[in-house]
This record gives sequence, structure tokens and C-alpha cells, in this order.
Amino acid sequence: MINRVLIFGLGSIGKRHLRLARDLLPNSDIRVFRHQHTNDIPENSNGCFFEIEDVIEFAPQIAVIASPATFHIKFAMTLASIGTHLLIEKPLSSSLGGVSKLIDICKKKDLTLMTGYNLRFSPSLKKFRELLNNEFVGKVLSVRCEVGQYLPSWRSGTDYRFGVSARKELGGGVLLELSHEIDYLSWIFGDVEWVSATLAKQSNLDIDVEDVAHISLGFVPSFEDNQLIGVVNLDFIRHDTCRLCVAIGEKGSLRWNGLTGVVDVYKAGENNWYQLFRYESKSDESYHAEWVNFLECVSNNLNPLVTGEDGLKALEIIEAARKSSLLDKKIFIKPITNYGVVR
Repeated sequence: MINRVLIFGLGSIGKRHLRLARDLLPNSDIRVFRHQHTNDIPENSNGCFFEIEDVIEFAPQIAVIASPATFHIKFAMTLASIGTHLLIEKPLSSSLGGVSKLIDICKKKDLTLMTGYNLRFSPSLKKFRELLNNEFVGKVLSVRCEVGQYLPSWRSGTDYRFGVSARKELGGGVLLELSHEIDYLSWIFGDVEWVSATLAKQSNLDIDVEDVAHISLGFVPSFEDNQLIGVVNLDFIRHDTCRLCVAIGEKGSLRWNGLTGVVDVYKAGENNWYQLFRYESKSDESYHAEWVNFLECVSNNLNPLVTGEDGLKALEIIEAARKSSLLDKKIFIKPITNYGVVR
């Protein structure tokens, strides 16, 4: 029975998690950790904490860390040390520092550590992956992926200049903020062997982070197989909001549209795209599925769909992209320590 829940951070994503926690755990004591003192009790919560000592005394059984990425590991280590199961919003952190240690602690204490890449719970993305695994378009020869949206229009009613996405000190920039693409490409096509990237600030947006990233990924090849290469474009500058992935295969191309939930195919010898699948998700749906998976793993001692190791893999790719852009060369990624699959 989960009676004590903590939501760490109360930005837009923190409020979403608070709402879902109350929906799924209606009788639990749900508290929010906030940095600024206030007498207001957030809707759906039982109150706030402002000091970490009070959190430790509360001893939450589960916690969602939805603060800026630069603070994730510090707070996660504190909570893991007292036996709290963790769902950490993506990205797992803003850098690699301390991530492996957190994974080790959670493993030793038999704690669930989940990374919040909720797109893996999207029915349309799962269908896209299933079709590719079943070789619907044959062997995949190339992958093209892009996501972008004009940053000032991203979160209505807020000033983009002061948001997490715009500030380096809070873990902003397209590499971290749009790292869903990096995660799901690894989920679908396997581990990445090397990265070649160019990062830049192309616009006159008032931000101190990159607003464009062009990334090439070389996936670990199968035995005696040609290496699959994927191209990923991330940006904060386009006005035509986009989230697409196209897998080009021997028998045609398969395309996923993350905005419409459509998976369609262009078969070899045909003249048009044909819709295979459509699922328009509601705004909370993938997050709700993520929560259900998290609670199931906590209750039954299972591994989540998106593990801490998966979050680490995404950060390895992000760090390699940073190095590649800085040094103007291809960066190879060392295999990550195998922490095991079955707990």
C-alpha cells in the first residue's frame, strides 16, 4: 500500500504528476517539495515541504522528481538513501555526474528507478516500433527524425526567457529538452556506437543555450550487417511544429507522426502514403500509462519500461553530441556497464 507520495517541483510537469498521483492514489498523503515558502496548499496535495529534513522525516515511499534537470541527481540520491522509489522526469540529469552512482544505490536497495520518457507509452510510437520489428518494410536502411517548435509559443502564458528550456543553469537547450527522440531511437533501433553532431544558436532568441542540433547516430550493427545510420534534427526555432520519424526500408518507408498519432507507409512501387494506424492521444494519456507502469513495478518488484540505465544511455549520447560539436569529430561511445535486466 502506497500511503506517502512526494512530488519534487511544481512547474507545469510537476502539476501534471500531482494531478495523476491524486487520481491514481486518492487516499494517499501527497506532499509537494517547493523552494519558495508559501502558505498556499496546491490543489490535489496535502501540503508542502520547504526543507529537505522534513522530506526525510516524511519518508515518502515513492517520489516524482520534476525539478530542473541540474537538481535531479542531488535530490534523487537523498531520497534513494532513505528507500524511496523514484520516477525522474527526463532527462535523468543535465550531465553524467553521479548518474551511475544513483543507479547502483537503487539496485542495491532494490528500488524502482524510472526515467520519464513518456513517449514510449504512446500507442502510435509503439505501433511504429512493432511494425519495424516485424520487418514490415523489410530491413531498415536509413532513419530520419526531426522535432521542433518555436520556443516562445511552447508554453502559453509564460515568458520563455525564464523557463527551464532557455537557461543553461537549469539544464535547458534542445539536446536535453528534446531528448525524447534520442531515447526512442535507441529503444527502437538499439544501442548507439558513435555520434557526430553540430550544435548551434541560430536565432535571436534571448537564451544562453543551443536552439538547433543536427545529429548523426551510428547504431551498433548486427553480426555481418551494414551499420544503420540515423539522422536527428532538434530545434526551438521552427514555427511549423513538427515531430516525425521516417524509417526507410528495402520494401518502402514507414513514417510516424507524433503530433497526429498516425503511422503510414509508402510501399515500393506505389505513388502515395497509406495510413496504417491512427491514435490521437489525450494530453495526460501517456503520462497516465507511465504512472501505471511505475506503480506496478514498485508493487511487484519489476523493471519499468524506461529504466535508469535507459536514462543513462540517453545522457551518454547527449554528452557525445556535445563533444562532437566542440571537437568537430565523430565520438565513439563506450558500452555502458550492464546493470542487469531482472531485479
